[in-house]
Amino acid sequence: MFLDIYNGFVGALTNGNPDDLLIVCLGMVALFYLIWSLGGRAWAFVYVAMIPFLNWSFAVVPNLEFVNGFNLMWPGEERTPGSLLLHPMTLITGLVFVVRDFVQREMHQKVLVCMAFAIGWSFYYAWPVIALASGLAFAISEFFDWLLFTFTKYRLSTRIVISSAVAAPIDTTVFLYGAGLARHYNLGEAVGDTFNFANWVVFIIGKMVGAVIVSYMIRRREDAGTISPHEA
Repeated sequence: MFLDIYNGFVGALTNGNPDDLLIVCLGMVALFYLIWSLGGRAWAFVYVAMIPFLNWSFAVVPNLEFVNGFNLMWPGEERTPGSLLLHPMTLITGLVFVVRDFVQREMHQKVLVCMAFAIGWSFYYAWPVIALASGLAFAISEFFDWLLFTFTKYRLSTRIVISSAVAAPIDTTVFLYGAGLARHYNLGEAVGDTFNFANWVVFIIGKMVGAVIVSYMIRRREDAGTISPHEA
């Protein structure tokens, strides 16, 4: 039994490649040291682990048959009517925004370094197309936030909601299309099984819920005077 548990742990840690155990362990030790030296603590490690996990899940966790006998399609999309397919991880994507806020409290803009580490590990644990789509999606979100910070006078809490509202439809489209394309080439699924209107809507709702929670938390800190409303 112990051997089965050990083999399962090693398999999960190495993404099914036990020969990589030493390299993976050394890489994680180096990652831990780098994050710690940059000021990251518990939330930073959760954040760096969460992103590869979510990307991995879109490669291996099956879409759920949400409503039998009904299919919500893109306008003009020609698909055989069937079940509405929904990926369960779309429901929790908003947690990334919440965790990112806690990391930013610890590390300020060095959170971007953690994001880069997380995307890098995603290329090991998830299919490259999904990891690339994830990286592009995060880059789009950060780009819109930078635009709003540079060219507007909105306070930080307001900027979070606006940038999320603008970026979410774009970065969600990029990520879900990449995930659908990856599952198509690796599992033979139709691209629309993941890149569909239901997943798209729920993904955006999850992101916006997370953004609103973070915005509310930061607004309270702004009103209390513990952070500047014009913080980057």
